[in-house]
Amino acid sequence: MSSIDHHLNLFPPLIQVGHAEQFIQSGKTLLSAQSPLNQSYAVFPSARKDAPSIKASAVEEQPIFFASSETSPSSERRLFIGDTSIIFAALQNLTNTAQSRGQEWLHSQETHNVIRKLTLDYVNFTRECWIHTSQTSVQSQGSSQFSGDHYRSLYTCLALFAVLYVPEYGYEDAPVGDDLMEWLNVHFIEPSTEEGDHLSGLDRPWEDETFWPYLVRVTLRGLSKAATFFLATLSTHPSDNLRRLAQRLSPLVQSQPHLQSFEAERDFAYASHRWKDKVKALRIELDSVSESDRHDGIENWWDRLSDIVGILEGRNEVIRRVCEDLGADWREISVSWGVFADARLRRQDLPEVASQVLDDMPQDPTNLEDMVHAALFSGDPARALSHAAQLDPWLAAHMADLMQALSLIEKDANEDSGLNVRDFYVLGYAQYLHADPALWRITVAYMFSCGETGVRSADEVLMHVPLKLRSVGSITHGQGEQNGADNSKSGDLAGVVKDINATCYEYQREEVRRTICRIAAQTFVQEKEYGLALSYSSSAEDWPGLGRVVDRVLQEYINAGPAQFIRYVAGIAPSLQALRMQSSAQGIFVHRLMFAVRYAEFHQRLGNQDLQDAAWDLVSMFQDGLSPKSWWAVLLCDSQQLLQHDATLLFPYAGACVLLQHLEEVIARTDQGSGDEHLRVLVAKLGSGGTTEALHALQGVRLSLAKYFARCTMIGTGGKQILERKFIAAV
Repeated sequence: MSSIDHHLNLFPPLIQVGHAEQFIQSGKTLLSAQSPLNQSYAVFPSARKDAPSIKASAVEEQPIFFASSETSPSSERRLFIGDTSIIFAALQNLTNTAQSRGQEWLHSQETHNVIRKLTLDYVNFTRECWIHTSQTSVQSQGSSQFSGDHYRSLYTCLALFAVLYVPEYGYEDAPVGDDLMEWLNVHFIEPSTEEGDHLSGLDRPWEDETFWPYLVRVTLRGLSKAATFFLATLSTHPSDNLRRLAQRLSPLVQSQPHLQSFEAERDFAYASHRWKDKVKALRIELDSVSESDRHDGIENWWDRLSDIVGILEGRNEVIRRVCEDLGADWREISVSWGVFADARLRRQDLPEVASQVLDDMPQDPTNLEDMVHAALFSGDPARALSHAAQLDPWLAAHMADLMQALSLIEKDANEDSGLNVRDFYVLGYAQYLHADPALWRITVAYMFSCGETGVRSADEVLMHVPLKLRSVGSITHGQGEQNGADNSKSGDLAGVVKDINATCYEYQREEVRRTICRIAAQTFVQEKEYGLALSYSSSAEDWPGLGRVVDRVLQEYINAGPAQFIRYVAGIAPSLQALRMQSSAQGIFVHRLMFAVRYAEFHQRLGNQDLQDAAWDLVSMFQDGLSPKSWWAVLLCDSQQLLQHDATLLFPYAGACVLLQHLEEVIARTDQGSGDEHLRVLVAKLGSGGTTEALHALQGVRLSLAKYFARCTMIGTGGKQILERKFIAAV
């Protein structure tokens, strides 16, 4: 399925190309129903209300197509999702620990350091994905689901979030200007390296029209090395005043105080104050330059130098005008404010500054990255999440997860949805993941972290994980390879179910696990993997289901004969001992399994010509009450060849009497109208002859028994036993 311009393509097509008119004339239309969990749809044909009713000779099965408007994650996206889900799991472990240790621990230095570390892990992963995607070839990038620029946007947003909301412990109230300037220079590089290389190769760079804009920009960005380098090139400028002022300006640019260079903020503030005094002194000296010497014939160098000094002075009007002239945006103005205008600008004061800047130079409403940045600068996490969800549901989910851990958003649930802010975005991301069934493990991990609503959603996902087997391909090299393919298929299915069971154990979803085991057992029955079907029925404690598995195995004897039946029973026999020791197992179903195993052993001995033990097995199944009444007639027919064995008498007299007793009961019950209960299995085994043929077969067994008793009498076996019984009766 693919999603293009708000229409869904079904695969395979519901209506073949060129057959649309035929479909309409058939009186049908297409209907759809949206899933309440995600953006998936069930699409199916249905009769139109205005179409004339057509009487069908039989109920017609209608196909149901499942489609999703979400695009399934591609291979590189899956890798990104999988890697970052590990970080998500680590944060969940942390928050779960906090629930047992208290909220105070969640706000401790230890916990804050862990949250900061995990936040930076997200930043680094998005950076690596951006670099990887950007470095792919043009051909590969054309087929990529997300461009490198998309991951760059995620990188800038998370990095800004880390700077503003997850600083180092103890620096929450520290000035933020230098950190923001570092973020700006890393993610929005200006001026370009090429401009600097071009100017550095000129003998008289100030004659180039880009020289002064470049020098002003590197000063504005705090790039002191580049600024001092190009100020040094002015040492050969023809103006004495410019040479002197440039020489005075260079050490000021280089010596601007930065918070990270000081152990205490007080020392930083004192150094900044002294530095500003030196800048003021330079301004006095600059203003003393006569009007006639402020132009070198190419450029009014004094105006340019005055802008640089105005930036260092922190004059707001100069910073704004220079940024507008250079084509800078609101970000650069806001950050420059915190570096030059108010070097002690704190995080809690930044929203006010950003608000003033955005009033004059608003963010681009068509650029979601810009909108997220503006919301973060403005101290509005909820609005940042709203824009982040439009940019990428991954970004909104993981930012919301971090925000709740940092107590930046409300934890109370919305009355209408029953979800809090964090759970709303995490569930939205989980629904996006659900578009790819292969990501079910990650999908439910996110869902299970979202309260009762998330748990219910995860349960539904687990119970609908596809248990389809991988295509093995055609086997044309003998039965051995076909068996190998069958084993591979069952192994694939068992592996999926094992993973689902492990997930249910991890999240303590026992009822869901049992439901899945029941579903898996049914699937294994369809694949004739009866051993696995029995095992999963037992695991689900689905005793009626276990009985149905045994019934299917017994049915194999009817359909395929004893050889195939023996092979299938070999797969279920190992479960018998464990079930007999399981206290919760219901005896009636275990009893049925015991019969199947004993009956298979009987046929195996029969096939191996171990006739004496086979006869003993047959009689013991009656004596021990293992054989269901519906199978009595089949076992009696099985006894006929043993009764007719010429070499020796295989049954003791008492054993033959047991057979006769059960034979008479079957015939008597049939005469009383209970033939279906006692003869249905034999009727199925014999084919189309019905009850008449079954009774005829039993009459043959009666004749064989009569002859057997006669043989017993002739050789004295039966007579001795009869005399003993008469003597005992007389006593």
